[in-house]
Amino acid sequence: MIDPRKRAFLTGLFDAAVTAADARAALAGHLPGKPKGRTVVVGAGKGAAQLAAAFEDLWDGPVEGVVVTRYGYAAPTRHIRVLEAAHPVPDAAGRAATAALFDCVVGLGPDDLVVSLVCGGGSALLPSPPEGLTLADEQALNAALLASGAPIGVMNAIRKHCSGIKGGRLAAAAYPARVVSLIVSDVPGDDPAQVASGPTVPDAVTLEDARALIATRDIVLPDAITAHLNGNTAHAPAPDDPVFARNTVRVIASARLSLEAASNAARAQGLDAVILSDAIEGEARVIGQMHAAIACEVAAHNRPFAAPVVILSGGETTVTLMGDGGRGGRNTEFLLSFAQGIAERPDIAALAADTDGIDGSQDNAGAFADGATVGAMRAAGIDPAAALRANDAWGAFDAAGTLFVPGPTGTNVNDFRAILVGDVPS
Repeated sequence: MIDPRKRAFLTGLFDAAVTAADARAALAGHLPGKPKGRTVVVGAGKGAAQLAAAFEDLWDGPVEGVVVTRYGYAAPTRHIRVLEAAHPVPDAAGRAATAALFDCVVGLGPDDLVVSLVCGGGSALLPSPPEGLTLADEQALNAALLASGAPIGVMNAIRKHCSGIKGGRLAAAAYPARVVSLIVSDVPGDDPAQVASGPTVPDAVTLEDARALIATRDIVLPDAITAHLNGNTAHAPAPDDPVFARNTVRVIASARLSLEAASNAARAQGLDAVILSDAIEGEARVIGQMHAAIACEVAAHNRPFAAPVVILSGGETTVTLMGDGGRGGRNTEFLLSFAQGIAERPDIAALAADTDGIDGSQDNAGAFADGATVGAMRAAGIDPAAALRANDAWGAFDAAGTLFVPGPTGTNVNDFRAILVGDVPS
């Protein structure tokens, strides 16, 4: 088990990061001006229901609309309908929800306002297979991309050319209404066109660019998807299309702001904190090894930072599936690799978690690890190296008793990693 004081300290940093991305606080300073006509809210993502509820509380005037979120992530609203669908594999409920979003915006005029509330998870929640493709094709595409190990930007570049809603198509359907997109970013670099594959934000990545990314990375896609991408109907709208001329895009919360909040929380308790980056990408197990090497260098030689210190980072790592039937997400896979790199070091402890409260397909956000975690896994009959090869990080941390289960948080600004080198201030 992790030292209770260290566990509480690391949990407090996670809480500070999540609070910084709170829906109401994020929206409060970014409300658009009131229109002469209707105000229609659309949205998608794991925190979309919380954003919709907060918007209703903050908006002084009539409002209507629809948002879609993951099953179990709904929040009570008065005027905006909240629909639920599957994540990470799209389902028929998601397709129906996508149709409901289009129903909201079709037929609006130039005096009407569409407010788009978008956060991470929206890509899977908004299946909309274009002509010639089916929901099963889009499901197969999603599964292939998730298994490929490609970074989120590459996956989204491909998705938006195989969709009827992504790549700004929902905003195009709302024309001539004005569209204001308020984005909670969960992507490295905070490019709003990448969040949920940009249903209301067009992207400069062309179909030719997407084809090149597939070839360069040797991504194997279903035959129907390949045929679609090789045709001439997959082009997404260009950002300079006149239908987007009146639209506004604002990033209202991000991993950067959340990591800064965690850093401030550590300093408030008398401990120094450093942020490596809010945009780290790459294979989760490799990034875990890198973080372990840095932590060990600090612990042994006080470089590149002096202990005691908290090392923070964010971004979105990827997992290339090598096992069959393993459980766990990218944060637990990162931490399982990290734990092996700090084995038997009593002066290092860490938390890696997804800020939406769910990592992968189980109910945990991530897990804790310290120098004794690998030993605890082995004592429970788990070989950590074998578990990593099988992509079964959840099973390993479950055996060690160090899973982190805060429940859905109502927001999503991607991965959160906090590594404590040294002790917690008394």
